[in-house]
Amino acid sequence: MADTRRIFVLNGPNLNMLGTREPEIYGYDTLDDIAGRMEDIAARAHVEVDFRQSNHEGVLIDWLQEANAQGAHAVIFNPGGLTHTSIALHDTIKGISVPVIEIHLSNPHAREPFRHKSYVGMAAKGTIAGFGAMSYMLAMEAALEL
Repeated sequence: MADTRRIFVLNGPNLNMLGTREPEIYGYDTLDDIAGRMEDIAARAHVEVDFRQSNHEGVLIDWLQEANAQGAHAVIFNPGGLTHTSIALHDTIKGISVPVIEIHLSNPHAREPFRHKSYVGMAAKGTIAGFGAMSYMLAMEAALEL
């Protein structure tokens, strides 16, 4: 394991469309805007951040396993809509030792009933939701404290 702590920030389906997709729910910040802020925090904290996005469940599973294999300090994970459907992501998180912090821009519990169940959250160390782009910054603070 490298001397520098490494935090993976993984983003699921449709998060590449932030800033234009339903901004009244998800805000006007793009994923690049959020990545830039995360990189600034990471640089000040002397950690590496590995920021990624995929629309594909299997790729996200591979990245979670990669984070574990590389001895990452933590994973900050916004699984998007897979939150509510993916037992495979749940099982992957349960099967790795790196702590996973689930995040959401909106508050799923204040939305449609189908969003109230999180398979990812059942396996994650904790969940931060409802603070827009700030959810990422709060998760980084939490990850740094682990």
